[in-house]
Amino acid sequence: MPLVNNKVGDDSTVGKDKALADGQALVDSLIKVVACYRHLASCVGSCTDSLQLRDELRQTREKAQKLAVSTCQHLTSHLRDKSLPEDQRKEMELLWVAFSSSLELLHVDMCKVFKMGDIFSLAETGTLVQTGIQGGGSEVAARALSLPDLNQAEPPAVPAGMESQEQSTLGQEISQIDHMIDDMEMKVNVLRWMVEPHGPQYADPLSSTDSASLGLLTVDEEQPGHQPLCQRSHIFVLLMLFAIVCVAATLSVCIVLFS
Repeated sequence: MPLVNNKVGDDSTVGKDKALADGQALVDSLIKVVACYRHLASCVGSCTDSLQLRDELRQTREKAQKLAVSTCQHLTSHLRDKSLPEDQRKEMELLWVAFSSSLELLHVDMCKVFKMGDIFSLAETGTLVQTGIQGGGSEVAARALSLPDLNQAEPPAVPAGMESQEQSTLGQEISQIDHMIDDMEMKVNVLRWMVEPHGPQYADPLSSTDSASLGLLTVDEEQPGHQPLCQRSHIFVLLMLFAIVCVAATLSVCIVLFS
């Protein structure tokens, strides 16, 4: 009886599963860093804007771009592999959609920071918008960058030419993201509207808050003596109309009798 060696097939399956897990880890990391950058970008031009915030934005942006390059290379190489099984190809396409969407969000936030940096200068702190928000950015950036702490002593003044140099560098990085997005569409043809999410990972379960709200509504409906506010207002209007009709009828009768 001939012996069949399945070692090569098993190694190939294990390798593809590892590639899928690596791709998932890269996309998850990118999503977290992009979310952190969005949080920091919302503080530009506000009373929390500072040299430290601009530096945290730069570090977060650099890490996001490095993750984007690694993720793009990883997903592109596997999606262009003709031997990739159909089920794993679908999973890779899901990761590709999540990756491309995150990259577009990063591009939007970078453009926002670029425009806000032109409007609000750190050299003129009086023009910053007093939003009332204080702190919170350093802790978020530290978690995204996997650093213990980013709290630093802030320089007393803005170095001359620093903001213009930062704006120039940011403009170049925005152009690089533009080029990456265009290059991705040329290399991999994944139609987003054809990719269907599936499985518990992409499900949208009812949150605890929604469940509590739904429970309160159910209890209110089950209470026999409880009436909605709109229903009570309708009853009040009807009573008022009935009273007006009664008064008008009484006045008419009085006029007829005493005339």
